[in-house]
Order: sequence, then C-alpha cells, then structure tokens
Amino acid sequence: MEVGAPTGRPRRPTKADLQASYDLAIPDTVGPGLRVLFCGINPSLWSGWSGHHFARPGNRFWPALHRSGFTPRQLDPSESDALLALGLGNTNLVNRATARADELTPDELLAGGERLVRTVRQWRPEWLAVVGVTAYRAAFGRKDARIGPQPEDPLFAPTQVWVLPNPSGLNAHYDLPALAAEFRRLKDAAER
Repeated sequence: MEVGAPTGRPRRPTKADLQASYDLAIPDTVGPGLRVLFCGINPSLWSGWSGHHFARPGNRFWPALHRSGFTPRQLDPSESDALLALGLGNTNLVNRATARADELTPDELLAGGERLVRTVRQWRPEWLAVVGVTAYRAAFGRKDARIGPQPEDPLFAPTQVWVLPNPSGLNAHYDLPALAAEFRRLKDAAER
C-alpha cells in the first residue's frame, strides 16, 4: 500500500484505482507447518489494489481473527506475512479481484475448488478454513454444508475442513462478536 507523506497513513484508492484492480490476483500467504489455512472466496477490488488479503475496510476477517485468539493483536492486512509465524495462512478460492463475490461464475468456483485442492495437497495444513458457506457449496457440490466442521473429505485428507461465515461487511447474518465466536470454535478445535 502506498503511504501518504504527511500522515504516514495508507492512502485510499481512487475509483480509477479500484476499477484498474478488476481481475488482479494477489499472492497466497502459505508455507510449511500451517495449523490453519484460511481460504477467502476471492479478493475484493481493494485487496487487488493493495495486494493484501481481506483488505477492504469493513471486512471483519482481521478483527475476528484477533478477537477469537488466533493473533495476539489485530493485524493490518499489510501484515499478512506475520501469520506464517503463527502457523496461519491465506489463500482464495478464486484468485481474481471483483467488486462482489456474486460476479464469479459457477465454472470459476469449480475451477477454484480444484486450485484449492492443489494448494492444500502442496502445503498440507492441519485445517482448511473456508470463509463463505455458499462458495464452499458451489465449489465442491456440498449443497447441505453448514458453518462448522465438515465430514472428512478424501479430496483434502488428512487436512480437516471447517467452514466459517463470510467476514465481508455485506454479510448481515453475522455481527463481529458472532463471527469471532465462530472463529473461536475453529481455534479451539485446532488446538485439540
């Protein structure tokens, strides 16, 4: 993210910056020894612009991650590499920035599922946490999937799969405390 000279605070993207971010990909934050690999649906335009996961103001991923106890303090999206030292990582189902996840096609979600399987097989995290039950259902044909732990899946074995609510500010079904509680359930399971 570019830093403004007078305040040292990140500048906000212009409308043109965001439009230019359509279809950009951002790098995964992955490595060996992951306890949990968090998988977003796809980058927002803000994430595409900044190059960081869950970067849009109003996205509750970073606050929920901290409030659940996964991180000792609330990290800024630009600090995502710090996750690796905590045994955590980030990837996306579809690595193409859009304004809204509903801009993705069913074929993109299926292809994203195949990409995610390859990523999990390469890095072998203990847990895969997919943030967004609707996208999980579409990518893997799991029409009855619910928030929480999923049945053992040979696609990912021995990695265990957990589905979390989408942390986007557009998800009105979960406020921040409820979202953090769901993240905490995963944290507790990952520590057993």
